Amino acid sequence: MKTFAYDVATDVDDAVARLGADPDSALLGGGTNLVDLMKLGAAEPSSLIDVTKLPLGEIEVAGDGALRVGAAVTNSDLAVHPVVRSRYPVLSRAVLSGASGQLRNMATTGGNLFQRTRCVYFMDASKPCNKRNPGSGCPAIEGEHRNLAILGASDHCVATHPSDMAVALTALDTVVDITGPHGQHRVPIGELYRLPGHDPDLDTTIGHDEIVTALEIPALPAGTVSTYRKVRDRASYAFALASVAAVLRVEDGQVTEARIALGGVAHKPWRAITAEGELLGRLARPEVFREAIDLELKAAKPLRDNVFKIPLVRNLVTQTLTELARQEVSE
Repeated sequence: MKTFAYDVATDVDDAVARLGADPDSALLGGGTNLVDLMKLGAAEPSSLIDVTKLPLGEIEVAGDGALRVGAAVTNSDLAVHPVVRSRYPVLSRAVLSGASGQLRNMATTGGNLFQRTRCVYFMDASKPCNKRNPGSGCPAIEGEHRNLAILGASDHCVATHPSDMAVALTALDTVVDITGPHGQHRVPIGELYRLPGHDPDLDTTIGHDEIVTALEIPALPAGTVSTYRKVRDRASYAFALASVAAVLRVEDGQVTEARIALGGVAHKPWRAITAEGELLGRLARPEVFREAIDLELKAAKPLRDNVFKIPLVRNLVTQTLTELARQEVSE
């Protein structure tokens, strides 16, 4: 492991200043992803800025019913919070499916957003990888890509985003609070992540000298149901082959609201905008759900060994929405 400096940020502005002073620095929260990458040589920060002492560990319900989650809230506390469990089961289930209890106790909400891909070429410092070493190539395209992207990939990168939590937050239209050298601003989570394009080393639109301080999750309309489902190679804590975060509202048998985010299929949590639009005003039936996700999947460009993800996503989304529609009727 490369030698690095270690400092503890005294407040948010101090963390921002330290990031700005060293372009090779990195924030340290729970460290559950970063430290692993450092041990592998896939990440080599010159300094770590510890942000665990910052006062960002609260979960609060705002006057308009929105839920405000501090960036330092642990994944464990987020998953079991009574408001999250009752109002946003999609988020609770996503977080609980993402890691073991020990990791959730360490991992922070802010850090979870910035997990890096588990593509084997990215994690092996001896291999070329455009995400880790821009311009070196993407051996995954012709090599091991079974668990990689079928949507939104490029000739430069076919990696997938690993976070379960971020998929749920995407379906919930979460807004991210960010502080940088020029003050505070807010970014919809759909604008936080980016596709690889020609610059796969850039996972997000956030600047190096900016820090996430909180997430705001809008209140869901009355009658809305939600859930998260994940398909993986083994029942223990593995990354998704495919996952879906679904938010659904049905009135008089018709879909009045549908939000669908997919995990394990793209460089970022994939919002299924085409499928959502197709569902509005339609009857909440399995064949309608299947038609909608098939329209979304027309954009898929699978590789040699991950073609199976297309029927997998089709069946996963269809079954998940069907079960949610039945849940809405029973309630």
